[in-house]
Amino acid sequence: MARTTERLLDLLQDRLPQATRNALRIVVALAEERGVELYLVGGGVRDLLLGGAQVDLDLVVEGDAIALATAAAEALQARVVSHPRFGTAAVRGEGFRLDLAQARTERYQRPGALPSVRPARLDEDLARRDFAINAMALRLTGQRSGELIDRYGGGEELRRRHVRVLHDESFRDDATRILRAVRYAGRLGFRLTPATEALLKRDLSYLETISGTRLRHELEAIAGEARAASIVRLASGYGVLAAIHPALRAGERATAAIERLLEVAPSRRDAVFLALLLAEATRAQAEGAIDRLALTGRQAEAVRGLLTLRGQEATLARESLRPSQAVGLLAPAPVAAVEAFALLAERPLAAERARRYLEQWRFVRPRLNGRDLEALGVPHGPKIGAALASLLEARLDGRTKNREEEIALVVRKKKRLAGVRRG
Repeated sequence: MARTTERLLDLLQDRLPQATRNALRIVVALAEERGVELYLVGGGVRDLLLGGAQVDLDLVVEGDAIALATAAAEALQARVVSHPRFGTAAVRGEGFRLDLAQARTERYQRPGALPSVRPARLDEDLARRDFAINAMALRLTGQRSGELIDRYGGGEELRRRHVRVLHDESFRDDATRILRAVRYAGRLGFRLTPATEALLKRDLSYLETISGTRLRHELEAIAGEARAASIVRLASGYGVLAAIHPALRAGERATAAIERLLEVAPSRRDAVFLALLLAEATRAQAEGAIDRLALTGRQAEAVRGLLTLRGQEATLARESLRPSQAVGLLAPAPVAAVEAFALLAERPLAAERARRYLEQWRFVRPRLNGRDLEALGVPHGPKIGAALASLLEARLDGRTKNREEEIALVVRKKKRLAGVRRG
């Protein structure tokens, strides 16, 4: 099926930032000069039809995508990064990025393997895609520019709010599509078609064929979604998390915590998310999951830190616990672990102390520094560190209010120590 939708090109222009719009115009002109067809494909077309505020520019070229990208980078005074094995290139400039790929077909030698690729026509390129809603193209060049190409009923699935695979072996060819199926369904508020749902359940075991790194990347992508909790509920309900590793769980508290994941800085969101998914695991189970998913050191430490803090929750909820004592428990853990604990803790006072640590306590320092202490007669060396630790504890607990009170505290301690030595 192919039809012309005159408004789509206008809609596309409206959705693009000015720098991206200008860059795309140059690429289209260069493609027409070279006599090659250029298309917007996949998620960009889907989001355009759904009325999304932004559209990712994934461009397919029926021809040499790397040569076109190189020419575009020269014209735009931009950088180009190419991957000849897959016939892809990215053009990056100030305020824009364009991803270009040569139209290709793929063949999987075995389940879970990266595909072998060869150049192809657009129809074959669309046939290799994961879901009908991602298998549409918008022609950008020539007299038929503005034509929407929809061979697999993606537009109808958008209207029905369905996620449907293109063929019965899709999940077996690449089981990461299982995670993408629940990610798109959760993000868009769609449902898997009954046939796609049956295929997903049938092929869960094929997740074992996927490397830990690729699985981790798919989980990181979920962590970046605004509706991550909805996606996790779907993944848990279909048995996807357990099929990846039995330690991955999404109980009520963890899912409620993931609902608030957008409160976490983007740079730590992946680590907090993974820690929450492993919050109910034993140490041994967590280490197994860390190994299976090839977690980064930063992510692994967040998981381990959260498990430690969960074991200390009763202590952190004690009414008599001083701020300095709370800091003593929280400070050894990575910030991501404390953030996960603040979202997950069952005891309100423990959660509140974790938030106070994140927002205030971890930034507190003594008003005096090492030079000040030496001027007050504290010997250079380990005693400086001990004195600074003592001053920090006093400040956290409210026993000193200003610099003068810190000086007085140091002087009193020196006198006491002198008295002990004389005795």
